[in-house]
Amino acid sequence: MTTPITAASWSYAEAHVAEDEVVSAARARAEEVGVVAISPGGGAALRFLASVLDARAVVEIGTGTGVSGLWLLRGMRSDGVLTTVDIEAEHQRLARQGFSEAGIPSQRARTISGSALDVLPRLTDGHYDLVFCDGDKSEYSAYLAEALRLLRPGGVVAFDNALWHDKVADPAQRDSETVAIRELGREIAAHEGLLSVLLPVGDGLLCAKKVWDPAAV
Repeated sequence: MTTPITAASWSYAEAHVAEDEVVSAARARAEEVGVVAISPGGGAALRFLASVLDARAVVEIGTGTGVSGLWLLRGMRSDGVLTTVDIEAEHQRLARQGFSEAGIPSQRARTISGSALDVLPRLTDGHYDLVFCDGDKSEYSAYLAEALRLLRPGGVVAFDNALWHDKVADPAQRDSETVAIRELGREIAAHEGLLSVLLPVGDGLLCAKKVWDPAAV
């Protein structure tokens, strides 16, 4: 039998990769403006994914104050460009502050203010290595559809809050956001063109690779 992970082990795993002062400052700004940033463990996972993919082009839905963006940029190629979308222009201003503090050239982080479902259709098909989704949970399925168009074969889409505060695993929880995330998990698991994994880091990180040959899954 598998031993359930304890709170102590979860905290130990979350602290495996320590955040530096720049990321900690961005996280503090998130708390000040009421943004829930990705956890350190989730951020480290994003950096790992970007590095493994040797990512040159990444889309982020939900800029926040730049915590996840900093993690992504640190895993991407030195010439890679992050395109990050958020409806809150002030949050993006704070994110740019964090990018500047990290010494990231301005041309490597393209911030677009607006609704994700208005912005994403304007981005180039098959151009991106990684799409990270941390926006409106009710729109997660629509983000998946856009990500499948935007990703190159072999690219990865990742969704934060895939466990949604322990509610997704509880069938009794039927609020709209929980149901949307639960249905997203089922949709991804059943998709013949995706190879997926649900990582229990932070509040859950659901990742899926756009496979080269769906028949091989």
